[in-house]
Order: sequence, then structure tokens, then C-alpha cells
Amino acid sequence: MSELIKVSAKSRSTAVAGAIAGVMRESGFAELQAIGASAVNQSIKALAIARGYLKEDRIDIAAVPSFTEVTIQGAERTAVHMAIYKQSVLFDPDEERVPTQSNGYPEKDRIHTPIIVTS
Repeated sequence: MSELIKVSAKSRSTAVAGAIAGVMRESGFAELQAIGASAVNQSIKALAIARGYLKEDRIDIAAVPSFTEVTIQGAERTAVHMAIYKQSVLFDPDEERVPTQSNGYPEKDRIHTPIIVTS
């Protein structure tokens, strides 16, 4: 099991990204934990930045989020836990398109339709 990377609202996303990249290079699996919207935001930004850091190593990552209960100073809190794995499809360093699980790279004429969620 890897060391848990705890992210706070005050965490620098580039520093978290560096930690993610280092752990992924070393063990191929990392875990993040964040409590609160700002901390989750920093975590997501760090994941995007880490993908860039790992690109020249031809490593791509995927994150699986889940909720977990943690006790902090005697109080129960809900945290977002992210398990980070190496993707089976590797980056082509000369390619700007993003790989997908189904075919490696999306078709050139694929149209992405946004999903709009309203309350």
C-alpha cells in the first residue's frame, strides 16, 4: 500500500502534482485524500498537472474517486479518496490528442457533446 497524500485547501497544486508523479514513477499506484470543496479542487488540479509531469515518462494516470469516513479531533468527517492507477494506454509524446480506453485515441471527427446539469 502506498503512502496517503493528504491534500488541504491550502496545498499548492504543483507540489501535490510532484508528489503524485514521484509516487507513480516509484510504485505505479498512489492515493489522495481531501476534505472539503477547496481541497478536492486542489486535488483535481494536481491530477491534471501530474499527467503533464508524467507525459515525458510515457505514463498516463486514471483516478477512481470514492467517499470515506475519517475521524479528525474526535469528529467524523467525510473525505474524498482517490485511488490513482497507471493507464494501460501510454501517451505518444508527439501526439496532442488524449488516449481513450476503447481505441487508444479518439477519432479525428468525434464530436463531444457537453452534459449540462441544472438544479
